[in-house]
Amino acid sequence: MYLLTQIAKYLFIVLLLVFSIKDYTYLLRKEREKRKRILGSQIRILYLTAILGFALILLYDFSIMNAMLFAGILIYFGITLAAFRLLYPRASMLLVNNMLMLLLIGFIVITRLNPQQGLKQFMIAAAGTVFAFLIPVIIRKIRVLKKLTWLYAAIGIASLMVVLALARMSGGAKLSISVGGITIQFSELVKLTLVFFLASKLAADHSFRSVVIATVVAALHVVILVLSTDLGTALVFFTAYVVIVYVATRNPLYPIVSLAGGAASSVAAYFLFDHVRQRVIAWKDPFSVYDTSGYQIVQGLFAIGAGGWFGTGFYLGRPKTIPVATKDFIFAAICEEFGAVFCICLLFVCMSLYVLIVKLSMEIRDPFYRLVSIGLGTEYAFQVFLTVGGVTKFIPMTGITLPLISYGGSSVISTIVMLAIIQGLYILREDEAVEFEQA
Repeated sequence: MYLLTQIAKYLFIVLLLVFSIKDYTYLLRKEREKRKRILGSQIRILYLTAILGFALILLYDFSIMNAMLFAGILIYFGITLAAFRLLYPRASMLLVNNMLMLLLIGFIVITRLNPQQGLKQFMIAAAGTVFAFLIPVIIRKIRVLKKLTWLYAAIGIASLMVVLALARMSGGAKLSISVGGITIQFSELVKLTLVFFLASKLAADHSFRSVVIATVVAALHVVILVLSTDLGTALVFFTAYVVIVYVATRNPLYPIVSLAGGAASSVAAYFLFDHVRQRVIAWKDPFSVYDTSGYQIVQGLFAIGAGGWFGTGFYLGRPKTIPVATKDFIFAAICEEFGAVFCICLLFVCMSLYVLIVKLSMEIRDPFYRLVSIGLGTEYAFQVFLTVGGVTKFIPMTGITLPLISYGGSSVISTIVMLAIIQGLYILREDEAVEFEQA
């Protein structure tokens, strides 16, 4: 069993390495047939990774639930791939392949750490995907979306106010509320509504007055999050705002002033909130506060160090010693058993998604949808940066989850919906190209 696990860890690395290389090869290729072959090989790698991962899970922790989860994942992959091809012939299958690969890595790691959470994560992802099939239709057919400026702002502010008023403190922050036993993190919804508000406000009018109004509304979102001490999400919102304003106006003065204001706000948060101060201390010297706020970081660093370049092997590490290993620190758990090389390939897959989104935003002609695309892509990429940076002690911890991989229903559904919106914009771009050729 030990020998099989050691062989498997190198197979995991090779599979993800080839998958990530094909991501970028696809972006460089223009020929339709070559692209189809690349997509086909990625799908085969996806299934091989699933078979390898769950073969080890069943070898070490056999249960009917894990076997049924494995079968469910294979069926889910088949239905999702076939449905996108059938319903949306012009969809970006590269986007679908990357989404499924990131979800699969999450399913494998979470199931290894907590089988019940793995099953729940799969069910939530499957439900979110069913809903996501409707999103491209909405993007293509409902043109009124760009006119709902103040509805987006109202939904976002109201949602954050509900959390501020009703949520209980957890980990030093008010993050979510429970309704009928279901935990809902409204900030995940607001990630979408804020981008739509900013895009709607600045697409047609990016005058100084319009920028000021957008800034006031975005600042109100951030202030509510700061009062809830959800500073990680506040950083994501702030970064999306800076990028959208710059892309809309092309005025470098706006991001310079915004970043200066953000730096000043960060210093103020350090002195105002003990929660922030403790995280900065833990970041600077986690061993000095090992018994309190530094414990999680130290355990994460131990896990990364134990894994080395190639990992200890699946089920041969001790990732369960890391607090909340299935959520904030899942990257450390992956590093320990899969190794740094595997994690670098994982980051390449994450960044290929961002490159695809940026490429789309550069090609789409409608300014509203262009800003929506770049805003959502920025939120995704910056969330990956915050998660990985916090785990590796590059930056202070922010409590942000790794999109599609970390355990958390609200995060998974919001990211799937975000990618479905991008998919709708991709199809819209393809429609524009066809109309242009016909004209």
